[in-house]
Amino acid sequence: MKFPTKTTRGGVVAAVAALALVLAGCSSSDDDTDAGATAGGGDDGMATEANLDIVFLPKNLGNAYFDTSNAGGADAIAEFGGSYSEVGPQEASPDAQVSYINTATQQGVGALVVSANDPAAICDALNEARDAGVKVVTFDSDTNPECRDLFINQATAEGIARIQVDLIAEQIGDAGQVAVLSASANATNQNAWIEMMEEMLAADHPDIELVEVVYGDDDDQTSFDKTAALLQTYPDLKGIISPTTVGVSAAARYLSTSEYKGQVMLTGLGTPNQMRAYVEDGTVEAFALWNPADLGYLAAYAAKALIEGDITGAEGDTFEAGDLGSYTVGADATVLLGDPYVFDADNIGDFDF
Repeated sequence: MKFPTKTTRGGVVAAVAALALVLAGCSSSDDDTDAGATAGGGDDGMATEANLDIVFLPKNLGNAYFDTSNAGGADAIAEFGGSYSEVGPQEASPDAQVSYINTATQQGVGALVVSANDPAAICDALNEARDAGVKVVTFDSDTNPECRDLFINQATAEGIARIQVDLIAEQIGDAGQVAVLSASANATNQNAWIEMMEEMLAADHPDIELVEVVYGDDDDQTSFDKTAALLQTYPDLKGIISPTTVGVSAAARYLSTSEYKGQVMLTGLGTPNQMRAYVEDGTVEAFALWNPADLGYLAAYAAKALIEGDITGAEGDTFEAGDLGSYTVGADATVLLGDPYVFDADNIGDFDF
């Protein structure tokens, strides 16, 4: 089976290269001002001039995936003349983002762009921010819908689940034991994908047995250790699916120097720069992802459209997203970036993020 691939947006390399420069001024938004970004507003929370002070709040800092997605957001915000900053916890625990949301609200930012560690734990803080006139865009991992204005979905949950199931099935000959190495147990997106993968395996791949789902908490060493434990617990394991960039790279690192290299197949969601060495040395045949820089770029433009009143999050609303073109808001105030695509030995050298 040959899976579809796409070409990355031309600005990805520039966005990532600019990340260090962008983050140098991101420790506080107190001094981040822009000539066209004043925080005034009326009873409806809209600024008299567009307050394009936009704060990105990833699940945790030091995560290569969010480094890339947030660089895309910074690139977009630079294009439309806003002010970018990034804040976040060191660990991806359910309520670790609350204090950062509260601080951003107190500072009167125009919008928060958040990847939620938990669908409900940050809802009260987000709704307080919205009551104060802050627009809330979630991306990558959603909150409960009533807690935000818009969700930027990287791809449909079904599409993400399907591509990973199809990849592992092809790689293990559609038979044998597989396990899932996930992020945190509360991660909204991970749990949705895993539930669908379980259903797809049961319906379409009766000879594949999902033996366990384990959690590496989006921590490299924990994910590495969980991989080792899986292989010790299940000596007949044929494959691992890791739908998290931290997990899949940690699992590949373990497999690459173990007796299981080439025997236990690994796929999931990763970035080319993380996974290139493991594809080239034969540890990993293929894996999937969307373009995380494009995801952050789209989220930033969606925040701008909300701030400026071009959209409200109603189904059918349309807005322009710079180099990515026009997007339409779907049901449940969701915007879809596009389909996932597959990286393998034939194309991984064409990407740099």
